[in-house]
Formats: sequence, structure tokens, C-alpha cells
Amino acid sequence: MLQWLAAGQLANRLVRSLRLLVLINKLYNSETGWKDKLPITFTYSQLRDRLFAAHHPKSEKLNAQQIATLCSERSCICHQTFAEIVFEQNFQQPDTQWEDEIILLTGIEQKQLQDTLHKCPFATVHRSIRDDLKQLVKLGWLYSPGQGKYRYLTKQELPKVSTSTLATTNNLNSLSYLSEEQTWELLRVLESISFVQPNLSLIIGKLWERITDSFSVGRLYDQDPPQRIFLHLDYILSLPMQDRVDNYQQQIEELWRKPPGGVMQFEYWIATQENKVKVTVYPVCLHYWRRAKYLSAYGIDLNGNIGWHNYRLDRIASDRLKVLPWGDPLVPQQLKQMWRTGDLPTSEYIAKELKAAWGFNFYLKKELLILRFPADFAKWYVDNTTRHLTFREVLHDQLPQLITQNISHAQERQQLLKIISQSPQEDVYYMAWIRAGDINVSMRLREWRPNGEVIAPLSIRQQMISEVTQELENYQHC
Repeated sequence: MLQWLAAGQLANRLVRSLRLLVLINKLYNSETGWKDKLPITFTYSQLRDRLFAAHHPKSEKLNAQQIATLCSERSCICHQTFAEIVFEQNFQQPDTQWEDEIILLTGIEQKQLQDTLHKCPFATVHRSIRDDLKQLVKLGWLYSPGQGKYRYLTKQELPKVSTSTLATTNNLNSLSYLSEEQTWELLRVLESISFVQPNLSLIIGKLWERITDSFSVGRLYDQDPPQRIFLHLDYILSLPMQDRVDNYQQQIEELWRKPPGGVMQFEYWIATQENKVKVTVYPVCLHYWRRAKYLSAYGIDLNGNIGWHNYRLDRIASDRLKVLPWGDPLVPQQLKQMWRTGDLPTSEYIAKELKAAWGFNFYLKKELLILRFPADFAKWYVDNTTRHLTFREVLHDQLPQLITQNISHAQERQQLLKIISQSPQEDVYYMAWIRAGDINVSMRLREWRPNGEVIAPLSIRQQMISEVTQELENYQHC
């Protein structure tokens, strides 16, 4: 919970995260909390009088040391240390296990943690607690109906703890069962793919800790077994751009963790026009796809229309993504209506559309693809490969019926039937459903040249003819 409340920055926010957790516990715990002792809508002064002892100083002008000195009631929460709150008050847990997990998650030194455990988190100025309440509003644990006012949320409205954070913590605890050989193998794999999910750095750090604990520094690399399996994934971004993209990813994931979420607005580069446009979208899911990270989102797209689009994170021009709450007038009315009726777009819909046709741009029109390959080429480079769920071999005799059933335009249908009638029957033919104009499909078709012939759709066939003609002109003067 502390890790989640700190949004992955627990080392810098450990004390504050504990205060937030204590406030959440006191506000919502049905047995020991304040649910029946504070009004549904309350002010800071009402919470202050419930949180601190009766004689705790209420002055806004005193500093933290003065407040702690003047508070004479030793039972006041301002005198309770971090360790007392964690191990004695609310969260019964073995102290050694808790300390080990905190060091693992934060990377702080044992002495620094011990110093923190002796601090009193609530021995602070009133402004800090006010800011904590504002942070709980941002995190989705409270609602602010007006300046200085806070309101409880219903159980259904409360945020759910990020399952990815819990899974990461559980994974860290289970790593102790790995052998040294397994540790090396897992470390190498995770380092290869850590760019996809930056939170994997926690596990990587734990693995390196295990290895360095096993060997002296001088022997560490001597004991490194030779790497036999290499995982090569293209990620074309520079290190500074990777940091920028990771920051966008963190902002998006933070929005998903805070019900009821909201809409994002940012400026985006259109590469073909070298121009920036502002988009306002509801973020649905993230992808790593062919060398870059993408956000699939629904809303006002690059052309000012409402619909789906995949946005490359490294082409976002804004320094920070702007979050619009659902009540903001800049949120498109269609999105507001979908939110009110519970019909917002989902990642399940995207997954279904990706399965329906080959191509990452799942929102494009679906078209029938027919390919021809020489038998020898198909045997080694196409047969028994998986390109898409709809990609399969089809007999030459089946092609006329396939075209007749799926091509509605009469002129195109007749032209395709003519091409098929002139194509060698001994060659190998494949079909698939593709997204028209998807660059990823186009790149795959180019890689099959000159052995792969595109028969349908005619638009892509003409595109291939044009590209081949241009290529030929490039080599006319050799």
C-alpha cells in the first residue's frame, strides 16, 4: 500500500505515504475509523480535532518542533514514531520482514531506514496535513466539493490497489527460491525487456542484490556463466527520449489507478506534416509494437474527428499530459455520455479487433488479403509460420468462391477473378483479413518481395506495383 500511495517513489515519500495510509485507515476502517464521528462532508479543522489530542496546538504559525514541544499529551499521534505506528498500532507485521521489503522497494540504506523509523510522521505543521488531504483527493480517496471541504466516497467509488504493484511485491518475495543459475537467466531476460515496464527495475535490483550477496565483488563476473540465449528487441529511442516516454507511461498508469479516471489532452507531432495538433482522448491501453510504445485512445483525433487512434508516445510534444476531469467543459460530449452510461471503450474491445484482422491499427477498415508464393519459397519462409489468426493457406480452386463471397465491388471482383484465372495453379496461395493501410502489414508484404505477389486487395497491389517501379528507376543508372 505504501508503494502504491507513493506512485513508485517510496524512497522519497515514505513518511508521507505512511501518513496517507493512516488517514485512509482512520477515515474508512469500519471498526476503528471515524466514519460515524465525522460528517460526510468535513473540513480540515473537524479532521484535525479528531486526529490529534485535545491539547494539541492548533496554531498555523508554529513550526513542527514547536508543535511537538507544546503538545503535552504523550498519547497524541504527533508523538508516535514511524515504528510505533507500523508495528504496534494498525498494521501488525514482523518488523524484520517489513524492513527487508522496504529496503528492497526503495534501495535506501539500513541506517537511513532506522532514522526514519524513529521519526514522528505527524509531528508536522498543519499545512502538511492539509496537503495530505489534497493528495488523497488526487488519489481518488476523497472528493472535494469546494475549497477546504472534503467528502467521503462510497465503497464502489474508492480506488482499487494496483494489482501490478502487488504482483511486483509478491514476485520480489518469491525470488529467494531461485537458484543462482536461474537468477542469472532471469536477470538477463528482464534486462532485455525492462524498457516495456519500468517497474521491472525493482525485480532487476533484487536479482543483482542476490548475485552480489552470493559472490565477493572480485569474483562476481568470474562466476557469471556464459550467456547462451540472447533476446534482441528493437527499441529505437535514445536514452533521454526513453526517460520522457517512461514519464508519459507513468502519468497514464497513475490516471488508470485513480477512479473515476478522466480524459487526457496533449500536443502530438504528425510526422508526415511536421506539424503539431492538440488531441483530447480517453486512454485505454498501452502497447509495445515494432520498436516503439503506443497509446490506444478514443476521442478527438489528429483530424478533429472523434474515434480511435494509436499514438506513439515519443511523438507527444507536450512536456506533461494534461488530465481533464469528467466535468471539464473541454471533455467531448460523446465521451461524457459514454462515461455516464458506463459505455467507455475497453481494452477487451481492442484485443478482439486485433484478433479479427492483421494489423496494429485495429480501427481501420477490414479487407481481404490474397497472396501468391512460389512453392519452394513458401516451403521455407511461409508455411508453418504464424502471422495472424486469419492467415492461412487456401487452394487455388477455392479462390474464385472466396473472391465472389467477400468482394462486393463488381469491377474489382471481375479484375481479381481474371488475375486468378491467369495465376499458376501449382503455386501456393494464402489469405488473411488485414487492416487497409496499416503500415505494419505493408512492411511485411515488402519483406516478401520479390517472391510474394499481392493479388488482393487491388489498392495494395497497385501500391506494390508503384513501389517496385520506383525501386527499378533507382537502379537504372548503375
